[in-house]
Amino acid sequence: MSFWWFWTQPPVVEDALDEDLPKLAEIHAASFPQAWDAEDLARMQGQTGTSILVARRASPYGTRAPLGFLILRTAADEAEVITIAVHPRQRGRGIGKQLMQSGLFRLYGDRCKSLFLEVDAANRSAVLLYRSLGFREVGQRKGYYSSSRGNGTALVMRVDLG
Repeated sequence: MSFWWFWTQPPVVEDALDEDLPKLAEIHAASFPQAWDAEDLARMQGQTGTSILVARRASPYGTRAPLGFLILRTAADEAEVITIAVHPRQRGRGIGKQLMQSGLFRLYGDRCKSLFLEVDAANRSAVLLYRSLGFREVGQRKGYYSSSRGNGTALVMRVDLG
């Protein structure tokens, strides 16, 4: 029996469920030094204007464990990326890009005019991803990230949606 379909299907991106939050907390802890637990994520999920999108492996067998997630918050006609994280074993497969594209599509449909984010300037792969999606640097915050591999500078980036 061939499993080529299983390995070639792109992940499915959808709204996170309450039962996803413990796994999302594990992914966050594997990605950032200041980890959020499931209760932190639940509080965020309950806030007005906040969306949590989760990427899952497409599977006909029902294994739909989260591979990564994106948290967006909207206010009026602007939005911000609160965080994006992909499980370390799943990085480099385009999951972060797919999450961001899904988020951008949702925000465009919600008539948001712009999306902002902050990223560690030393995180070259993330900076390249955001630039490939049309983000441009609009500011910097020196010494913002205490656990940076670089000097801790946060790049403030923005993309216009409409």
